[in-house]
Amino acid sequence: MKIFVTDFDGIEHELEGIEGWRIMEIIRDYGLPIKAECGGACLCGTCHVYVDPEWVDKLYPKTDDEEDRLMEDAVGVEDSSRLSCQILMSEELDGLRVTMAPGSLKD
Repeated sequence: MKIFVTDFDGIEHELEGIEGWRIMEIIRDYGLPIKAECGGACLCGTCHVYVDPEWVDKLYPKTDDEEDRLMEDAVGVEDSSRLSCQILMSEELDGLRVTMAPGSLKD
């Protein structure tokens, strides 16, 4: 399984996805500079990504907690915004494309 992540410089990275892993974990484990301060607990907005429009409707809907974090903590929220800690890798998401969003760049 693959995911494609566009970083802050506009470079697309092809990453190997692992069934059941959070997209945030995959991005972080490949060494891309994502903050992900809460480690996947949906307590911040620092793993914010933009999901490619082709994939938005293939994801589970946002929970109220995710929506709250996006509205209160994330920067540059758009309709395609998601917290990458709330997206679990699966066969159905093979080929998923996301772009790292402002505010999620690790210092």
